[in-house]
Amino acid sequence: MNFLSSQISHNLNSIPAWKNLKKHAENFSRPDKHLKYLIKENSRLEKFSLTCNGLFYDFSRQRVDEKAMSLLFELAEARKLKEQFISMVNGEKINISENRAALHTASRNFSGTSICIDEKDVMPEIIKTRENIREFVSKVHNGKITGSTGKPFKHVVVIGIGGSYLGTKFVSCALKAFADKNIEIHFLSNVDIHNFGNIVSAIEPESTLWIVVSKSYTTTETVANANLAISFMKEKGLEFSKHFVTVTSKGSPGDDPANPVLSAFHMFDFIGGRYSVTSAVGGVPLGLYLGYEKFERFLKGAEEMDIHAKNSPCGKNIPLIAALISIWNNNFLGYQTQAIIPYASPLRKLALHIQQLNMESNGKSVTQEGHFLDEPAGPIIFGESGTNAQHSFFQLAHQGRPFPIEFIGVIRPQYDQYNYKSKGVTNHQELWANLISQPTALAEGKEDKNKAKYFSGNRPSSTILINDLSPESVGRLLSFYEAKTVFEAFIWGTNPFDQFGVELGKKLASNIRNEIALKNEQKDHRFEHMDNITKFYLDTIFSGKLIRPRS
Repeated sequence: MNFLSSQISHNLNSIPAWKNLKKHAENFSRPDKHLKYLIKENSRLEKFSLTCNGLFYDFSRQRVDEKAMSLLFELAEARKLKEQFISMVNGEKINISENRAALHTASRNFSGTSICIDEKDVMPEIIKTRENIREFVSKVHNGKITGSTGKPFKHVVVIGIGGSYLGTKFVSCALKAFADKNIEIHFLSNVDIHNFGNIVSAIEPESTLWIVVSKSYTTTETVANANLAISFMKEKGLEFSKHFVTVTSKGSPGDDPANPVLSAFHMFDFIGGRYSVTSAVGGVPLGLYLGYEKFERFLKGAEEMDIHAKNSPCGKNIPLIAALISIWNNNFLGYQTQAIIPYASPLRKLALHIQQLNMESNGKSVTQEGHFLDEPAGPIIFGESGTNAQHSFFQLAHQGRPFPIEFIGVIRPQYDQYNYKSKGVTNHQELWANLISQPTALAEGKEDKNKAKYFSGNRPSSTILINDLSPESVGRLLSFYEAKTVFEAFIWGTNPFDQFGVELGKKLASNIRNEIALKNEQKDHRFEHMDNITKFYLDTIFSGKLIRPRS
């Protein structure tokens, strides 16, 4: 345990600010604390919003007042949020369970300063990896590196699962308008054969580059898909080693000179998968898809928000305040779910990325010290782009179970040349009409004698505005959510950098896999020694049809 963590109590209910927040939260059941009254207070927007680095954060329609915010800032001080964040970006081993640093911020550090782990500066290796990516990407784009038949690469397939692809997929969707390198990007994440079948029906093998992303190079789904891709390329008569790149740890099976590939780019044990899109995990595919210069602009946008999160005081720190609001909603007002609704279709994969980022980081039940939490951690995250979300689940949002929403608006769209009007407004203006109205409707509600048309209101939301969907803006947005996630964990006292919760199901799958492999080898192998439910499903897959359970 590091010194700072040892100074912070694992018992949230023993903290005076926590106790006072619980007591103050009781006031918000009073009619005068309804959002329809709070949002009409003088200077409400000015007091409950912040602007920094091209990002505007409006929490005026959250169920907070000045006292609630004051108490939340006391909680931030008690949990030493700024100090813990500074320890993280300085390379201290705050990932206690794995005895590691958590230095995703170093992957977009351009300051020229050293960042040390155990007195060793990690920046030279990070810079070297960036330069290797830049050089490789340039050679592909210039036709100096081609496939085995000499054809230039036109398709990039990322083989990886979880953090090895979700962040990259989000960014590639967000910045598709900038993809001018005549390369299409695909993602082979699921071991489901349908994922593979759909991709190989859309690519030309001779002009396809496969990028296998796995830190250990032992992830079952990724290895299975990589082996499938190799078999496919061999079947096509191609020299697969000239169509494969790996992004993996130094010395892993994917970094073995005995198994040559076009290039192997290194990952570092101090950057976890769900925080890795600004490392080689995202750098190689995004550099190929967008061009390295645009990827670097994305990194610099993320760095700007990192600096803001590190240096800004609590009352001016956007991701820190967003984290405090999340804790207030989750632990004091009782909301267990949060939606992310970007009113910009290029951000449609954001919620999926943040779902993993936050729920894998904060879906914990014990503190860093190994004590069971005395308060629940981790909201359920989901989302969809507006206005699609309005025609999907906003019935529940307005009249069913309430849940906080983060709306995201983009001031200038990537495509501004289509200014045709319908009902007197452009499509972008129509989008903004909805973005402006939805938070107000959720907050205010509507009285109606017909109960089916009655809206209770008092449903909290925040609104985030960014100027555009440039690489820099997308980088800032990514870093905002990473910092928010980490600050939330620091408040609960959990470790946002391990993920032991995914192991049990994988272990059981390994046992069942062995049984299936044995059956493949020995046709007369039976599953009588398995429990009845497992036996039923194993019998079903080998029968190739639905069967009735038997006692």
